[in-house]
Amino acid sequence: MALSGRHIVVAGAGIGGLAAALALRARGAEVTLLERAGEIAEVGAGLQISPNGAAVLSALGLGPAMERVALRNRAVVLRDYRRPGDVLRLDLEKYAPGQDFFLVHRADLIGLLATAARGAGVNLRLLQNIDRVEPGTQPVVHLCNGAQARADLVVGADGLHSRTRVALNGPDQPFFTGQVAWRATVPNDLDLPAEASIYMGPGRHLVCYPLREGRMVNIVAVQERRDWAEEGWHHSDDPANLRAAFAGFRGVPAELLKRVEETALWGLFRHPVAPRWQGGNVALLGDAAHPTLPFLAQGANLALEDAWVLADCLEREADSVTALALYQARRRDRAIRVIEAANGNAWKYHFRLSPLRELGHLALRLGGSLAPAQAVRQFDWIYTHDVTKG
Repeated sequence: MALSGRHIVVAGAGIGGLAAALALRARGAEVTLLERAGEIAEVGAGLQISPNGAAVLSALGLGPAMERVALRNRAVVLRDYRRPGDVLRLDLEKYAPGQDFFLVHRADLIGLLATAARGAGVNLRLLQNIDRVEPGTQPVVHLCNGAQARADLVVGADGLHSRTRVALNGPDQPFFTGQVAWRATVPNDLDLPAEASIYMGPGRHLVCYPLREGRMVNIVAVQERRDWAEEGWHHSDDPANLRAAFAGFRGVPAELLKRVEETALWGLFRHPVAPRWQGGNVALLGDAAHPTLPFLAQGANLALEDAWVLADCLEREADSVTALALYQARRRDRAIRVIEAANGNAWKYHFRLSPLRELGHLALRLGGSLAPAQAVRQFDWIYTHDVTKG
């Protein structure tokens, strides 16, 4: 138990924070998890967990539990927004056999991690609103109610508006990407299979896939526009606005949008990757270190990778300064590469001019027909990367 005797405070009980708490506790640390919400829960959104994230969940002992609550994703299918048929079908069962691609409700994954953390002896403290973090020999988390939490190490998993990130890097300057996204879930009345479908249209696209034994469908709809929307996942919007934005979409998307009764809207902002991920016995992970746009579905997966590597570095190196420097060295370049790939992926879905869209879709269709295995394996550098074996 390499971390026995160390007291670690983790700020934020999202996927990355819970995974870090569990990984650190497994190595003997006394872990306190601070969460500002009144309960450990997430609502209303699906996640795609790819093999690189699934490897961490398996190493944390949650592989069988994931099999129970998640669906195995059989394929990723690109389609035109108004024409029937597939533009490109990436058959994961055929060309990525044995790899774990999951479709899971965020609340279910959070629940698995929280239950495991409590069972392992992590001290979960709710309603803990962080004001600021003070790095140092013994870093201090200052809460808004005036209380303090001291530790040997503070892990900032406190998301996009991270107080921990500010402590190490100062405020950043995110900019609006010119894109907004809606999230919604609806009943799976259409009996959609366990596949992630991407419907591509001019200046917008819609992603959908089933969750929870196929009983519901998760929808993420992205639109390019000049009017910005506030950043964050929990800003409600009128479903009529979503339907109006995607009025030209036919077939399955149109049927799904008819069923939307509640939706959340948020603006997509690009944040710089934090220059410093660690210092003064403070470390960052997940969105606190590297906010990620959703165009490769890697936000949660990168956070899981961070959590495992941080715990692994602390286990390998007794000196915390050396361990935290090693953590940043192992993670930062990979995170940047994945984020750049995600940033470059959106344009493929949003061709505005009909001739360009036709040519782009033709290129995708031909590539998938001539080299289907290569089409699936183009992101092997992301999916087959297993940090638990590093």
